[in-house]
Amino acid sequence: MDTLTRMRAFLAVIENEGFSAAARKTGRSKALLSKYVRELEDELGVLLINRTTRQIALTAAGEVYVRRAGVILSDLESLNEEAREATGEAKGRIRVSAARTFGDAELGHSLVDFAKAFPEIALDIHLDDNFVNLVEEGFDVAIRMTRLNDSAMIARRLASLDFVIVASPDLVERLGRPTHPSDIVDYPAVIDSNSRMFSNWMFRDPQSLEQIAVAVSGQFTANSPVTVRAAALAGLGFALSPSFVVREDLENGRLVTVLDEYMSSEAGIYAVFPHRRHLPARVRVFVDFLAEWFKKCNRRQMGEAPRKSGETEPAQSDRVA
Repeated sequence: MDTLTRMRAFLAVIENEGFSAAARKTGRSKALLSKYVRELEDELGVLLINRTTRQIALTAAGEVYVRRAGVILSDLESLNEEAREATGEAKGRIRVSAARTFGDAELGHSLVDFAKAFPEIALDIHLDDNFVNLVEEGFDVAIRMTRLNDSAMIARRLASLDFVIVASPDLVERLGRPTHPSDIVDYPAVIDSNSRMFSNWMFRDPQSLEQIAVAVSGQFTANSPVTVRAAALAGLGFALSPSFVVREDLENGRLVTVLDEYMSSEAGIYAVFPHRRHLPARVRVFVDFLAEWFKKCNRRQMGEAPRKSGETEPAQSDRVA
């Protein structure tokens, strides 16, 4: 058995904080992983892990080895990617983070279509409405629906993303329709706690184009756009929502929009990845595919509102450093 296999087994055990968890993650048996780590220790002539019935702990030698082994395997993966790229080959696994709302909506079909088009590339998709740390949690790319402002990341804009303020027709009839963003403070709000805007909603004056920040409050807060939609349908308040989440409700009259002329169009759907010395070919293929998928997808399918006269389509290759 080669040293690299033993090294990978050792790192898997450390990263997953135990043999059992590493076995579930890698699909190898606990006994096999234990054998590989023991063989690595025999090869080195040092103990890397102190084992007890409840936990494992790195020895001083293990602390040194785990850092260097991680660098070596990362460099090896980069080397393999460069070799594959030279032959035009893209294969391997991509760890993708995306909002649960993205995966559950029509937009999630883009991921399925990619998997069908590239059977040699495995997708490991994690749906979570919270923003993850790509580097610390080991993700290759994230699909984010936001106003991007993370200077530590590289991003490619895939599509524009419209937000709307919605409420049930009964609520609007009962409380009246706000005509200016400042009016919204007097109305109950349904708040998405995952949103970067949270309880401080941003608008744009259509004349001066200046940003208008309005603090909102209400009885109902949830960390899910889908749950926020349900609360708005129930008449609990006005909600700020991605338009694709409420598209069918607007078409069927279950919800209505307000303050449309004050809504900013700065948000977008982005593919975000960490700064890297070499971007793997499989990730570049993945991002290119999504960009083309969104370009072909008509605005009705994406739930985007019709563009105003004279407003142009944002460049699909915008990059934010």
